[in-house]
Amino acid sequence: MESRTVYFENPGSENTEAVLKIARRRAEELGIKNIVVSSTRGDTAVRAMDVLKGLRVIVVTHVTGLKEPNIQQCSEESRKIVESQGGIVLTTTHAFGGLSKATRSKHNMFVLGEVVSDTLRIFGQGLKVACEVALMAADSGLINTEEEVIAIGGSSKGVDTAVVLKAVNTHNFFDLKVKEILCKPHF
Repeated sequence: MESRTVYFENPGSENTEAVLKIARRRAEELGIKNIVVSSTRGDTAVRAMDVLKGLRVIVVTHVTGLKEPNIQQCSEESRKIVESQGGIVLTTTHAFGGLSKATRSKHNMFVLGEVVSDTLRIFGQGLKVACEVALMAADSGLINTEEEVIAIGGSSKGVDTAVVLKAVNTHNFFDLKVKEILCKPHF
């Protein structure tokens, strides 16, 4: 089998449109129906609904309270747009972050979730995010762990990385399989 990987000159939002189109094309080629997309504020989520129309789009947001207690960074307007177009918005604890962040904050210790995150960042922040949102969607029962999905992540605003993977539940993390890297920044 042969597959093409696109490398972007820089990470960030300028790649969002291309990432979504690359993901759509590969989903059609492989018959993949589920796309998991990370979105902090909701702009990427809304754009994904247009580009990925006809596919099942699961948008994963930051956990409420990540930056400030009781504050959700994804706008309510974006959430409503996504849901009105048949998308699903998932807000849940970060697969790699929850207890790790609490332990680091309180005890100034690094734990396994942070080591895994830092290791995945060797391939780029977007790849780490793509893996994490796929785990979160699987843990929430929104994707089937027996099927391939396309997971999309980013480095800051927008998205810059897309992968084909077979997700698992977080407690089976080491069985996660990244099958193809469709696009990512070239560092």
